Amino acid sequence: MSLIKLVALDLDGTLFNSAGVISQANIDAIRRITSAGVCAVISTGRPRDGLPHAQIEDTGIDYAITAGGSAIYRLSTGECLYDNGMDEEVFLPILNYLLTKDIHMDAFIDGTGISPAKCLPAALRLPVPESLRDYIINTRTRVDDLSAYIQNGRRKVQKMTLNFLQNEDGSFRDREEVRKYLMSCPDISCVCGGYNNLEFTRADVSKGAALAVLAEKLAIDIADTLAMGDSENDRAILEAAGIGVAMANATPEILAIADYVTDSNDEDGVARALMHFIPELF
Repeated sequence: MSLIKLVALDLDGTLFNSAGVISQANIDAIRRITSAGVCAVISTGRPRDGLPHAQIEDTGIDYAITAGGSAIYRLSTGECLYDNGMDEEVFLPILNYLLTKDIHMDAFIDGTGISPAKCLPAALRLPVPESLRDYIINTRTRVDDLSAYIQNGRRKVQKMTLNFLQNEDGSFRDREEVRKYLMSCPDISCVCGGYNNLEFTRADVSKGAALAVLAEKLAIDIADTLAMGDSENDRAILEAAGIGVAMANATPEILAIADYVTDSNDEDGVARALMHFIPELF
């Protein structure tokens, strides 16, 4: 019998297919394991409000690691169980630098994506799948002055996501300069969450650290957990979990550190991995 008691699932590139939809096979597999008492958890770089609430309804998923590990929510109650956001003095100098660049940026605050209004034209031109572009355009609250919004509300930023425009030669405008700048900031951690973006959080934040927090709250040994992902921001959780599963469409770095490689996100890879590791439930 399997000892897996918790399964953590990334969204983009993992649970979502290329159209941004969770397949029926994946939904059915999740229902099977949760009905048997296995805890299924979303593990995403998205904020709480960016979760596919309608798609995961009635699947038994009740917890979500969000904003790259900065916050954990219980979905049935809306309760924030853990919030490890960046303070103003860390975030605002970085924001002032980023505002000089022609990029799209989202600050995740209290589970919501907040974006400068000036970034909307960039959102319309982002070189990402249409489903992701529509998500970015339609789910953000746009404000004229993000700095004032943060300062006036004394708000912590759970995560910042940056998406870059593409040059004619295929390179990404300002990306390397911004990456070097962010990597030089000692109080933050910067990774790629997919599609050549960059995202940063407090230095001590990761999906893996959040998994450890949630497992402790649920009285589950982290050795009895399984995590699936496809991109750089999934590395920590795949390494922290008892079993780390990479999608076939994962980056080479994630494929290299995974304990197991399942099928791609367009081939019901989540369902296939669950059937492989918890066969007694299928």
